Amino acid sequence: MFRQVKRRTAGRRNFEDKPSQASEDSQYSIPNLFTSRLSFYDLPPNQEITLEEFELWAIDRLKILIEIESCVARSKTPKDVETSIKPLLLKYLPLSPAVNLNEKVIVQERMKDYYSHFILRLVFCRSEELRKKFIKNETMLFKVRYNMLQPKEQQEFIELNSYKLSWKYISSKEKNELIDKLFAASGNILKSQYIADSGDTLNLNNEQTKQMMIQKENFIKLPFEKITQLVSSRSVYLQEGYGYLPTSLQLNLLAIEFQNNLNQILIKTFQAIPRLEEDDRLLPLLNNLSKNFSNFQYEVDMDSELTSDINALSITSKQIMSHYPLCASHLQKNLMSSSHLKYLGRQQLGIFLKGIGLNVDEAIKFWSQQFTKNGSMSQETFNKQYKYNVRHQYGLEGARINYKPWDCATILSKPKPGSNEYHGCPYRDFSQTQLTHSLDEMGIKNQQDLNAIMDDVSNRDYTVACTRVFELTHQKVKSANPNAPQEHISHPNLYFDRSRQLERSATTSVESK
Repeated sequence: MFRQVKRRTAGRRNFEDKPSQASEDSQYSIPNLFTSRLSFYDLPPNQEITLEEFELWAIDRLKILIEIESCVARSKTPKDVETSIKPLLLKYLPLSPAVNLNEKVIVQERMKDYYSHFILRLVFCRSEELRKKFIKNETMLFKVRYNMLQPKEQQEFIELNSYKLSWKYISSKEKNELIDKLFAASGNILKSQYIADSGDTLNLNNEQTKQMMIQKENFIKLPFEKITQLVSSRSVYLQEGYGYLPTSLQLNLLAIEFQNNLNQILIKTFQAIPRLEEDDRLLPLLNNLSKNFSNFQYEVDMDSELTSDINALSITSKQIMSHYPLCASHLQKNLMSSSHLKYLGRQQLGIFLKGIGLNVDEAIKFWSQQFTKNGSMSQETFNKQYKYNVRHQYGLEGARINYKPWDCATILSKPKPGSNEYHGCPYRDFSQTQLTHSLDEMGIKNQQDLNAIMDDVSNRDYTVACTRVFELTHQKVKSANPNAPQEHISHPNLYFDRSRQLERSATTSVESK
């Protein structure tokens, strides 16, 4: 995507210039920007990174924001969102506490987080719709990360940003002196929260709630005009123009501050975008990222344990087809019933089957059997007209390109199916009656679930609808493995692989018992 040759640019320090020892040493000391694991991202970073880092870091952060977007669209609770994205954070954007860790690792992790945020600002500042998406998802990410901090780190973060927040922690002595008044104002809210956090296992009286407030809550006092909503609902204690806010209620206020700050900065970033027009290295990447907010190429999992039983015979079995997404099962069922698929259908299904582990010899056998089984085509005709196409998909003919299975973005970019065509995305292309019937066959019969899927379809959130269907059809096996990955489905082969992995983990769990 980018030129590999290095170029020198006037007025800019170039990567090929050898850095001084001093700059090398400072690169791995913790700068002020990275003091905390959480940030308002106020100051732009000023260190140099490579184009490879620029691209990789942006994509890794975007994967997390995509998952947040999908969870919110599926009406997940904040706790469910947190559960879903924690594994992704550990995988793509870890932020380790500065305890018993190499300082170099800490700086690298926090640099990646900081830079990736600023890179995506360049991507999503370009329209009001993109700005709203970015702000919503970054704010949710901020909330999740705040909850992942230790109480001491939360306090340190607020103290670090006291110049912006006008917040001040009260002392333990003052808290004990005011505890009756603090309990009268906020006790019922906190009591409900403590019970909810414990999973309804607590039964607290007033005195126990007070003791928990003393032990768990750090109160801040801030000008009452900053918390007018809480004041109007009588949720905080007021004294001499200040409101006393417990830790448990601080996050929403912090999130509002983060949201407002980010909104203002994104507008300023948009105004500065024209200065990038001359940089042909960055613009293609930024444009591509902004157009692919909800889809990224899934790297197909060729796990030998998952593909060892994939052959021309097994892929027509009910056991294997039960793991197919609706688009693939629709294609294969129509192939099996009509003994033919038109070109786009053959392409979509062929490389999907390649992605689930069907090798070229088995693929030729499968297509040959399906095309010739009803006598409408001879083996010789198949060999002359279609065998080349199958081998071409595997990179054995023509330009010898090793074609990757189509992701959802690619499928949705193709023309809608015409008469006797079955390619495409069923969530986009089916009528409501046809889609409802197909979902019923998959075991989704609850009207509320069907309505939620239809709402996603009407909003053109086709991958969200597919992800929702995956969750509904895999509830039983997921309960056997609650820690399994919960990723947004943006690729038919991701659907298949996750389904088989869940089945395998559920089987393993049963056998271990």
